[in-house]
Amino acid sequence: MSAAVPIDRPMNPRMDAALDAPALPQIYKFRLFIAGHTPNSVHALANLTALCRAHLPNHHEIEVVDVFVEPARALSEEVFMTPTLIKLAPLPIQKIVGTLSNANTLLQMLGLKVPG
Repeated sequence: MSAAVPIDRPMNPRMDAALDAPALPQIYKFRLFIAGHTPNSVHALANLTALCRAHLPNHHEIEVVDVFVEPARALSEEVFMTPTLIKLAPLPIQKIVGTLSNANTLLQMLGLKVPG
């Protein structure tokens, strides 16, 4: 007579380990459209970088697109003002215009935990 194996548990020990492992956090992918080294563009990049380091360490990617260098790319993505941040992942895609100076508002818009 064979022993009964519960249906909800795999028989493979590797699969057991995979089920017990914590889920990997998502990678946040951002595309920031800037206009050269203008003050607003510099501030937006610094603010986004600081926010990602504080709240998404090792779980973010930032692509910077300078509209002076790639104007057609900005138009193809319907970016008409700078700085503009596009959150590409996780879905849904979001666009945020401005210097990203209000960290709590930005965190809330991105669906991240607001401190305090």
